[in-house]
Amino acid sequence: MARIAGVTIPSEKQVWIGLTYVYGIGRTTSKAILAAAKIEPTTRVKDLTEAQEQKLNDIISSKYSVEGDLKRLVTNNIKRIKDINSYKGLRHKAGLPVNGQRTRTNARTRKGKAIAVGGAQPKAASKT
Repeated sequence: MARIAGVTIPSEKQVWIGLTYVYGIGRTTSKAILAAAKIEPTTRVKDLTEAQEQKLNDIISSKYSVEGDLKRLVTNNIKRIKDINSYKGLRHKAGLPVNGQRTRTNARTRKGKAIAVGGAQPKAASKT
């Protein structure tokens, strides 16, 4: 099990997929990091040498913002737009989609469970 940027990478995965377990590194960035480190992307994580792991750690720490630093940066950006009451900030506060998606239908992930509106179902016949 290799530890890269404070994250334990699964040893059976190929390196280019294993790097995506680090928050902030996707497939494209992973391939760019491996090209810079001159490591074959299809190598298994368990086959990496200590020197190769160290080289990956050095490249990631010097060129990329990952894990806690990146999460803190994103959180601070969202907090800033909330504080200045921009449109996006108001959408964040209200828990609605931020980037212009439609909300008449869909958007259930952001809005939460649907709430039934009164009068939508026909009334049951009452006994007299």
